[in-house]
Order: sequence, then C-alpha cells, then structure tokens
Amino acid sequence: MSFRIIGTGMYVPPKAVTNDDLAQIVDTNDEWISKRVGVKERRVSETEFTSEMGAKAAQAALDDAGVKAQDLDMILAASVSGETVSPSMACMVQHRLGATCPAMELNAACAAFLYLLETAAAFFALHKDYKRILVVGCERMSGILDWTDRSTCVIFGDGSGAAVLERGEGYLDSVITVKGGDDVIKIPHFLGCSPFFKTEQDTPYIHMKGQETFKYAVTAIAQDITTLLERNHLTIDDIAWIVPHQANKRIIDFACHKLGISTEKMFVNIEKYGNTSSASVPMALHELKESGKLQRGDKVILCAFGGGLSNAACLIEY
Repeated sequence: MSFRIIGTGMYVPPKAVTNDDLAQIVDTNDEWISKRVGVKERRVSETEFTSEMGAKAAQAALDDAGVKAQDLDMILAASVSGETVSPSMACMVQHRLGATCPAMELNAACAAFLYLLETAAAFFALHKDYKRILVVGCERMSGILDWTDRSTCVIFGDGSGAAVLERGEGYLDSVITVKGGDDVIKIPHFLGCSPFFKTEQDTPYIHMKGQETFKYAVTAIAQDITTLLERNHLTIDDIAWIVPHQANKRIIDFACHKLGISTEKMFVNIEKYGNTSSASVPMALHELKESGKLQRGDKVILCAFGGGLSNAACLIEY
C-alpha cells in the first residue's frame, strides 16, 4: 500500500543574506556565485534552532492538509544540522507540535527526503491501521559551515519543508542508491575530549570536493530519471514536473542536457534559498504547488543526491 500527498508546508528564517553580503565576508562576488551556483540569496537563522524551523514547516503542512497533530500515526524527520544528537529532530518536532505518535530520524544528507518517503511507504505497508504520516526535512546549514571557505559557504542556506502523507495510491515507484565513502562530501562530528582517543580528523564543518560532487550529481539525476521512465513505460512528456534537489543550477542544467530535455521541465528555486539539504525537495515541491502549476493527477518525479554518497528518485501521482 502506498500513499498520496495531502498537504505541504515550508518555513525559512526571515534574514536574507545576499551574494553582496557574502562578498563582505569572503573573497567572492555576485557574478561568480550566480554563474557557478545559481544562488542570489539564502536565508540564515539568527535565533531559531533546526527543530523550531522543522516544527513550523510541519505545522504549515498540517494546516494545508486540514490534519491535527494528534491524528498523525508517525513522524519521520531528516537533518544533518540538528541542535542535538539526542533527542532526534523527529522527537523534537513531535514535542513542539504536541503530537503523541512515534517519531524517528533518518540521515541520508541531501537525498534524505526521498528516503523518508520510501520509509513512509514501508510503514504504510507494514501497519494497516496507519492513515497519516508526517515527513519533515529541516536544516540549519549555517551552523555547520566554515564561513572562511568560499567554496562552500556561498552554496547553502537554512530552511525546512514538510509533507503530510495519507494512505492511498500516489507513490508509484522509486530508486535508491548508495555509494558509500567519506572522501567527497563529509561533515565530521566534534571528536569530544576523551583523554584516550589519539586520532585526528577534519574540522566539524562541511567538506566537499566540488568537481567530484558535480559529476556524480549529474550522472545520478540522469540515471535515476531514465530508470523510472523506462521501468514504468513512460516518456518525459508523461511527466508534468521534475523537482530536483536544489544544490547547484549548473548541475540541473547539465542533467537536462544529458537527458535531452528542456530545463523548463525542472522546477528551480535555488536562487532564493541556496542548498537547504534535506529541506530542499519539500520546499521546492511546496512552492511548485503554491504557484498553481501543479495539478491533481500530474505525474511528478522527485530526485536528489548528496553525502553518503547517496541518491534517490521517486515517481508520484500528485
């Protein structure tokens, strides 16, 4: 048994940081960032923790769906930038919403929202009495950035996105892939102060090899979309929209070229928010819906990629 999406929501903190603002911090400029990444500004939290932003997006999704927190059967959340390791962001969001259902967190970096959907489908199949599941991607990426590293601090932003899922038949197919390793994209933990541990590691910020990430992402998007189309006997004309992870506008453009499709098929909002990791896809999906361009019955492909290395895509009927 699968599900359909009955509500979406998002939240971003009020402070917008432009490329010109960043040029006052690191050696960069608006032209370089806009051309290489596609970001014009990003939102940065000044006072709110990750779970606060997650709860606000979740409440917006619940309101959109007309569902009360007490009516949820499960909360699934994802984050790489939570304020606590324990309790998880899922538990924190549950508490802030006043829900009483089980809650658990999943880590698949920027691809995590797709993994949440796959996990939700499994819970619906396992628990025949489950009717509604909330999925949330929430990130305060500004807290795990090295603000002296111009190759990473210009890319990311803070935000959260959520969706309410209801038992139904809208989740049609999915592709999930992991190529394990720690040398392309990584965020080390703080090692602590054990007097016995002697091994050193990198600082606890985002470390990313740009060229390797770019090549991997373009290939992953193209392969996953092709797999979904072929497996379901569809053509790109059968798909109303593709909602990709908003990591880099050039990645999206190159993937479209590799697929031989128009960039107009892709919904893009990276220029306003930057890369918000696990929040990226649900935020984009919400804005697509709010634009009025997404209609009930449309076939949509969601796709994402990130640290792990992990990538995923799914075919839904909205």
